[in-house]
Amino acid sequence: MSLEPSKRVDLTPAATLSDRTENKAIAWSAYYELTKPRLSLLSVITALVGYLAALPARDVFVLVFFLGGTAVCAAGAATLNQFIERDTDALMKRTRERPLPAGQVSPTVALWLGIALSVVGVTALWLGANPLAGALGLATIFTYIALYTPLKLKTRWATEVGALPGALPPLIGWAAAEGEISPLGWILFGILAFWQMPHFMAIAWTFRKDYGSAGFPMLTVVDPTGRKAGIWATVNAIALLIVSLLPIFLGLCSWLYTAVAALFGIWYLLRSIAFATASNRDGVARKLFFNSILYLPAVLFTLVIDRWILF
Repeated sequence: MSLEPSKRVDLTPAATLSDRTENKAIAWSAYYELTKPRLSLLSVITALVGYLAALPARDVFVLVFFLGGTAVCAAGAATLNQFIERDTDALMKRTRERPLPAGQVSPTVALWLGIALSVVGVTALWLGANPLAGALGLATIFTYIALYTPLKLKTRWATEVGALPGALPPLIGWAAAEGEISPLGWILFGILAFWQMPHFMAIAWTFRKDYGSAGFPMLTVVDPTGRKAGIWATVNAIALLIVSLLPIFLGLCSWLYTAVAALFGIWYLLRSIAFATASNRDGVARKLFFNSILYLPAVLFTLVIDRWILF
């Protein structure tokens, strides 16, 4: 079989080397994207907040293994999630270019990579920090993969179930610091759990058509008016405001954290109410999402600063 002249040019050593380098770069990029790096980074940051808020002993060994173990656990869970959802990801515009539906990584490789990362991450937490941190890392992976992921196709309550693994990283950090969970650790868990609902309702509204086409019974799909999603976002924003102010009443922080938590909590609540009452929710949903992105670092980082400097 003869090749066209243009094809022959591509077979020169320089072109072949260039192609191989490009293919390797694409492959590594695909593996990296399997770990959902932005979501995994959020897990690491919130876990670090829990660790620092516990005012830990300055043990570099524990810190390194705790951060590394948390990051690898998050990467493993994300990889397994993409393995399970590869068929539905192919149906949605926002996810069809992910490595598995795009054919950049084989499902078998993704499965074993996810298992390996999960095992390594839990082991690092268990041995490098303590068994409680390791158990919480395992619980995060289990609730994300065995509960939340399969429930997404079955019930609109999957989002609430998914809030559990999303809220567990601060407990991993607290456990790594103390070996147990104190009241402030549980408050951080509550903040993360309630924060996620307005955040995800805004996302679910923005991508409601995508979710519907893939068969996910999100609240915004079940109720296409968006009214129930807005009400649920508001209810959780109220709960978030209450829980976020508990540290001052328990004597666990000072005025600085209280002022920031109250300010951002009220702002988050007002955005949620606007989302619930708007006649055209598209623009309001984007504003709510933007507010959710600002809320978390402002409140969590202020808590750490408050605990380390003012408390």
